[in-house]
Amino acid sequence: MTLSYKIPESVLVVIYTPALQVLMLERADKPGFWQSVTGSKDTLDEPLADTARREVFEETGIAASPEQLRDWGLVNRYEIYPVWRHRYAPEVTHNSEHVFGLQVPAGTAVRLAPREHLQYRWLPWREAADLCFSPSNAEAILHLPTLLETSA
Repeated sequence: MTLSYKIPESVLVVIYTPALQVLMLERADKPGFWQSVTGSKDTLDEPLADTARREVFEETGIAASPEQLRDWGLVNRYEIYPVWRHRYAPEVTHNSEHVFGLQVPAGTAVRLAPREHLQYRWLPWREAADLCFSPSNAEAILHLPTLLETSA
């Protein structure tokens, strides 16, 4: 049997509406843990934007076009939580997380992956940041208004 470990390079995708309502997902494996879309690369050579679009579709059913997805140019390097470390090769302790944004119209339908998430909420950006269990996720959401101003 060959063990398949997760690649310690991932994406975080903040999905939001023009009114800055942010989509939050509750993890199925850790009820009470809320987050934005996240996921690791499937292969070492998978482009990060492809990882982001794939994860958005797998976790929410939202099909993002390459034009809709924005690379925010933020990379978080953090220690992998011990509860999830078994998913990585034994010597791996840190992950690099690349942050993307995806603006969708208000009322966009969400179809959860039941193995990954229990429920979702659309929340004003500050409330969404407060709900995050991950500090890097909360920080990305708090950057949302500034990132939108600089891209306008």
